[in-house]
Amino acid sequence: MATAILDLEISKLPPEITVEERYSKALILIRLHGKPIGQATLTVVGGRIGGNELRSALMNATGENLWKNWLYDALAWDERGPVQAVPIATVAVCTRDRPEDLQRCLEAFMRLPDDGQEYLVIDNCPATDATEELIKNYPKVRYVRENVPGSSAARNRALREAKHEFVAFTDDDAAPDPNWLRSLLQNFSDPRVMCVTGLVMPLELETEAQEWFERYSPHGRGFGRVVFDGAQWNPLIVAPVGVSASMALRKSSIDFIGSFDEALGAGTPTVGGEDCELFARILRSGYRIVYDPRALSWHRHRRTWEELQKTLQGYGIGVYAFWTRLFVVNREFSVPLLAWGWLRHKQLPELVASLRKQPDSIPSDLLLAGLRGCISGPMAYFTSRKRLEEVKEEVISH
Repeated sequence: MATAILDLEISKLPPEITVEERYSKALILIRLHGKPIGQATLTVVGGRIGGNELRSALMNATGENLWKNWLYDALAWDERGPVQAVPIATVAVCTRDRPEDLQRCLEAFMRLPDDGQEYLVIDNCPATDATEELIKNYPKVRYVRENVPGSSAARNRALREAKHEFVAFTDDDAAPDPNWLRSLLQNFSDPRVMCVTGLVMPLELETEAQEWFERYSPHGRGFGRVVFDGAQWNPLIVAPVGVSASMALRKSSIDFIGSFDEALGAGTPTVGGEDCELFARILRSGYRIVYDPRALSWHRHRRTWEELQKTLQGYGIGVYAFWTRLFVVNREFSVPLLAWGWLRHKQLPELVASLRKQPDSIPSDLLLAGLRGCISGPMAYFTSRKRLEEVKEEVISH
């Protein structure tokens, strides 16, 4: 059965929660005075969750994080430092032939507080004019077409088109929370912070595939703010940093760090890895990345099992393509040890547990899809670089 997604303020809990009877569970985002501080999964019986059970479960799930944030509020203390005026930003979403998802994203944009931000939609090699027609319904949104395929090319185009120093990115299958943009931007008071990422929660858990995605490869990175300092953090370990579905960058950072590697990302043979590679480059340069759960976005996971398998295979390709770039371009010769450690301590134990059908083990077809992706990742990077050169020559010639 499906899982209901609930968003509750712990200081104002209702006496009872009622959901549709088709839901057997509820995944609850827990907030304190609007700030996400935890999550809990509760069993639903007859479409109801009692108030006493609800309060007890949420208190246990948040633990010390509840009391820490309650104390911060009582002392009016902000871990981000003195609150300054929120800078004006460009908000960009890159898309290709997904008008239904994009419309949901744009509707979420329209619910953001108006701080003067501009909105860009980068339409990457579209097969139809559906996206361009959709944008006509949103006068605040500027439409830009990018003919070099790939999410990195689209993001680089957004950085070139942006009118403002700070550029916030989300994905077309994500819906940012109303406080998302302000929360990202309030972390840039430190000049060493080049990038800020945020919490990503599931928009829906209606299918088995979506349930397994959230269980095996969730986009959320916890409910505590973390500063990743390149002077101290291993730049090869970027999984805890966050994901590009909730991310903001300093536009000026590309002058000394560089832009996205256009051989990486969705729409190229590497399928992904471009955000990880940029995170690694920021940290290798000695700068900082901040993860702030206040910057919340809701992501629609893939709904079918075939889409899930394809997604996890793509993640494997993207990670190994990113590592291949680090190895051949950046001369990071510890990459093979990193890959071996991931295989030995995570991938193989998970596969053995699955083949032995141990309780709560991950389905073997999902694990094998990821492994297939890892195997093909290195060659995908070289193929992508060659194809990118050919595409750019073709675009220039036209």
